[in-house]
Amino acid sequence: MLDLKQLKPQYITTDSGEKTAIVLPLTEFRELLEDIEDLAIVAERRDEPTISHKELVGELKRDGLI
Repeated sequence: MLDLKQLKPQYITTDSGEKTAIVLPLTEFRELLEDIEDLAIVAERRDEPTISHKELVGELKRDGLI
């Protein structure tokens, strides 16, 4: 996850100094998009039922994944 304190954004402003846009390195922009996507997935799955770790491991073993 991107550390927002390390971002060094540059701003595009109007003649009066009003910020209208932001400039970020492409890698930082992509990391921010990934973080937003991850948070959206978490929010969508918030109400899904959960299973215990033991059940999860059992399912993974049964399916041959571990």
